[in-house]
Amino acid sequence: MTLEAKTDEQWSTCAGGEGELPILGRRPKKPILIVLHQEHSTPSHVGRTLARQGHPLDIRKPRFGDALPDTLADHDGAVIFGGPMSANDRNDFIVREIDWIGVALRENKPFMGVCLGAQMLARYLGARVFRDPYARAEIGYHAITPHAPRVNGADWPSTVYQWHREGFDLPSGAELLASTNGAYACQAFRYGSGVAIQFHPEISYAQVNRWSNNEKRLMLPGAQPRPQQLDDHLTHAPKVHHWLDAYLRDWVAYGYRAERASG
Repeated sequence: MTLEAKTDEQWSTCAGGEGELPILGRRPKKPILIVLHQEHSTPSHVGRTLARQGHPLDIRKPRFGDALPDTLADHDGAVIFGGPMSANDRNDFIVREIDWIGVALRENKPFMGVCLGAQMLARYLGARVFRDPYARAEIGYHAITPHAPRVNGADWPSTVYQWHREGFDLPSGAELLASTNGAYACQAFRYGSGVAIQFHPEISYAQVNRWSNNEKRLMLPGAQPRPQQLDDHLTHAPKVHHWLDAYLRDWVAYGYRAERASG
């Protein structure tokens, strides 16, 4: 069975062993908490990469009743992924997830928000999450301007896959990592141990194929045609995934450094 076809249960126990522990030697790697929002969602390339680097995946779906841990002491980090809902929604699970982000930040544990997860981090930090007044979306591969240095020898990508019609302002005190001249200027930022990424570095060809079959979304201003999305994925995804592999190593290593500093 290919990794793309794994069930959530198989994902949660999948782990490789090629990753290094750059700070703390060979202590066992802890799970990464993965928060998903739809019944059949998977962590895709992010999950595959973390598993290859030796981390079990602890997959939870608060939308369907899963609890979130009171502490991340037994985890090496947490990722909240995207979904069709808004960070401005008042659904109980949305409110709980936004509030829960404080656990990761207070404990100085690596946290990553992707798309909706990024907007949740922005909301937690008091920034605005908004829709463009002209109803513009960013759907397909769009250019961004990185402001962050290379990570483990890999440059930040300059063309990335987008699937959103809401964005966020840069929170006070946050470091801007990537931006665009489009409707949603802030594309990535860091705040303490938290990183927000508006775009989808985890995206696979199968997901692009599935998502771009949504004719209603493709009618939005700023949405690229389905054939262009599929062609662009073949061109740009290898570089994005190469950067993501390097970035995730550095992201987890932040937690090792913080752990050492705290004793």
